[in-house]
Amino acid sequence: MKQDHLLRREEVSEEYKWKLEDIYSSAKEWEEDFKKVETLAKEFVSYKNKIGESAETLYRVLGLRDTIGRLVEKIFVYARMKRDEDNTNHQSQAMADRAQALAVRVGTMASFFLPEFTALPQSKLEEYIKAESGLKIYQHFFADLARKKKHILSTEEERILALSGEITSSGEHIFTMLNNADLRFPKIRDEEGQEIELTHGRYSRFLESKDREVRKEAFLSLHRTYHNYNNTLAASLNAGIISNIFYSQARRYPSALEAALDDDNIQVKVYENLIKTIRDHLPILHRYLKTKQGLLNLEELHLYDLYVSPVQDFDLKISYDQGKEVVKEGLQLLGTKYQAFLDQAFSEGWIDVYENRGKTSGAYSWGCYDSHPYVLLNYQDTGNDLFTVAHELGHAMHSFLSNQNQPYIDAQYPIFLAEIASTVNEVLLVLFKIENSEGKEKLYYLHHFLEHFRTTVFRQTMFAEYEKLLYEQVEKGEALTPAWLEEEYFNLVKIYHGPDVIVDQEIAAEWSRIPHFFYGFYVYKYATGFCSAVALVQRFRKQGEKAVKEYWELLKSGGSDYPLNLLKKAGVDLSEPQPIVAAISLFEELVNEFSKSVKAGA
Repeated sequence: MKQDHLLRREEVSEEYKWKLEDIYSSAKEWEEDFKKVETLAKEFVSYKNKIGESAETLYRVLGLRDTIGRLVEKIFVYARMKRDEDNTNHQSQAMADRAQALAVRVGTMASFFLPEFTALPQSKLEEYIKAESGLKIYQHFFADLARKKKHILSTEEERILALSGEITSSGEHIFTMLNNADLRFPKIRDEEGQEIELTHGRYSRFLESKDREVRKEAFLSLHRTYHNYNNTLAASLNAGIISNIFYSQARRYPSALEAALDDDNIQVKVYENLIKTIRDHLPILHRYLKTKQGLLNLEELHLYDLYVSPVQDFDLKISYDQGKEVVKEGLQLLGTKYQAFLDQAFSEGWIDVYENRGKTSGAYSWGCYDSHPYVLLNYQDTGNDLFTVAHELGHAMHSFLSNQNQPYIDAQYPIFLAEIASTVNEVLLVLFKIENSEGKEKLYYLHHFLEHFRTTVFRQTMFAEYEKLLYEQVEKGEALTPAWLEEEYFNLVKIYHGPDVIVDQEIAAEWSRIPHFFYGFYVYKYATGFCSAVALVQRFRKQGEKAVKEYWELLKSGGSDYPLNLLKKAGVDLSEPQPIVAAISLFEELVNEFSKSVKAGA
C-alpha cells in the first residue's frame, strides 16, 4: 500500500536500520568515553613545553594524541549518526551538541601541539626518528607538517582558532536544522491524483516521473519553498563562507580556495583546469540535451524534464533486497574478497535503508577508525537508489580497507580521493548493465550513465564555478545578498544548459539547498573523481587483474601519501586535463550509441 505520510523512526523494521550499538551498546558507554576523553586531554596538556624533550616523550605524546583523536571521533560520529536517524529527537540533538562542544574543547586544549612540534629543529626530529622506531609510522605526517609549517600559528593563536570552532560552524548547523528538521514542503498530486507530501527523499522520484505535471509541480513547489526562506538561507551560507575565509586568512593563505586545496596538496590549476575543460566541452552537453528533447517528444525542454528517462514504457522499479544482488553482480570484476565485504555490509547492520520522519536527507557513508563503516540511505525503489547503494558502498569499502591496512595517523584517505572508489562502483555497475542488457532496458542504463555524467561532471563543475564566484564576491568585500545569489546562479545555469533548455526562474533558488557549499570547495572532487573512476575502470577492462590489484593498493593506502601520487601509482595522472577529456570522450561515444539505439527502434 502506498504511504501518504512518513513513518516514525520506531515504525521502521529493525532489519533495515543500521546497528549503532556496534559503536556503543548503551548511552552509559558513550558517557564513559566522554569522561575518559576529558581526563586524557588533561594528561595531554601536561606535556606542554615538553614534547621535544626526548624521542620517547615525543612518541608517547603522539600516541596519546592518537588515542584522544580516536575517542573523540568515535563519540562524535556516534552522536551525529544518532541525530541523523531523527533530527527531531531532542536527546539525540543534545548528544550531538555535546560531542561538538567536546571536540572544540579538546581541540582548544591540544592547540599547543602543532606550534610546539613545528618549532623542533629538523635535525633533532631526524635524530629522534632514528632513536625511536615507533616514530617511523608518522613520517608522512611529519613531512606534511613541514610543508605546511608557514600556515601553523603560534600556540596562543592556535588556541584562539580552536576556541572559534563552535561559533564558525553555526552557519552550517542552522542550515542543517532548517533543512532537515523544520522545513516542510507542500503536498502535491502524484501520478494517481492522490495528494502526497513532498519530501527530500521523494523529490528525486517525482522528477523522474513520466507524468510531466507531477515533476513540474514537484520542481516548482520545492524551489518556491526554498525561495521563501532565502534571507535566512543566505545568512547561513554567508556565515559558513565567512568562517572559511576567516580560517584561510588567519593561516596566511592568499585565498580560501588555496587554503582548501592545500589540505590535499593540490594546485589551484587542477581546479581551474577542470572548469576550463568542461566549459570548452559544453557543446557536447548541449547536443545531448537537444537529443534528449527529441526523444522525449517535447516542444520545449524545461529543467524539470531533465531527469526523466526518455525510454518509453519502461520504468525500473527495484526493491532494496533485489538491488543488493544486482550490485554484487555488477561489481564482480573487483574480485571475491570485495564480494565478501559486500555480504558483510548487507548482513551485519552497516546500512540504514529507508526514510523516516526527521531523518537526515540524502545519502552518505561514515564511521570511525574503531568501527566498521556505516551507510545512510533514503531508499525509494528507483534506479537512482540502486546506484546510490553501489556508490555509498564504494566509500564504505575504501574506508574499511584503509582502516584495516593503515595506522590511525594514515588511515583517513585524502578528501581529493573520497569520490573515486564510490564512482568506480557506479561506473562498473552501469557499464556491466549496458553490456548485459538489450532493448529498452539497455537504453535505460545508457541513459542512466549519461545522466550520471551530466549531473556529476557537468553539474558539479557548475557548482564548483558558482562556489568560486561566492568566495571571490566575499573576498573582495561584497555581500552575498539573496538577489545576487539568485541572479548569479540563474545565469550560470543558463550558460551550462545552453540555448535549447528553458531555464525556469524558480531554479534561481537552487543554491540554497546545496549543503556542500558549506564544506569549502568540495564539489569539484565529484567531477575529478568521476573522471578518475572512468580511467580506472577502463584500465580494469583492458589490463584485468594487474590493474585491479593496483586499485586495491590505492584503497588500502589511506592517507599514507598525497592523493595525486597515490592516483599515479594506480595509473591515473590527474595533474593534467587528459583524464577529463578522455571521460568526456566516453560520454560523447555513449551519446552516439544511445541515439543510434533509439533510431534502430530498440
